Amino acid sequence: MLEAKAFENVKNQIGFCGIWCGSCVVGNGVLRELTKRYEEILKGYGLEEWAPKDFDFKEFMKGLASIQAMPSCQGCLKGDGKPNCEIRACASNKSIADCSECNQPTACKNIETLQKMRTGARQANLLVKTENVDRQELIDKWTAELKSIWPCCILFLPGK
Repeated sequence: MLEAKAFENVKNQIGFCGIWCGSCVVGNGVLRELTKRYEEILKGYGLEEWAPKDFDFKEFMKGLASIQAMPSCQGCLKGDGKPNCEIRACASNKSIADCSECNQPTACKNIETLQKMRTGARQANLLVKTENVDRQELIDKWTAELKSIWPCCILFLPGK
């Protein structure tokens, strides 16, 4: 059943920092599903028999198994993510859903951490909410964008 359950779990979550969990391959299940499929292909083609001599097939397969064993991230809104996240604490104390709703952005004591998180997220092709706009409309727009950019993405294919 693919990783549809993982995507459904995080697709409506935008973290306190603004990162959309639905665009994260660890949370949305893409990493685990692709790793499973990659393993099936490698075994199906008998790569162990004809791989280059300097390729450690057994270690590589252990790595794939390790990735598959990783639990899907539930998203920080459900208690996952950085345990002592200063962004989560700040937003919670201010009773705001995410940093884009803050009315004191220039006085932010966590701005460096926030910028570092967002920069890393963007480098990993995650989508980030930076403006105070309707969350559900933004999530719907981002989901549509993912479907148009990657129409064959495993998130959108029917289960096996």
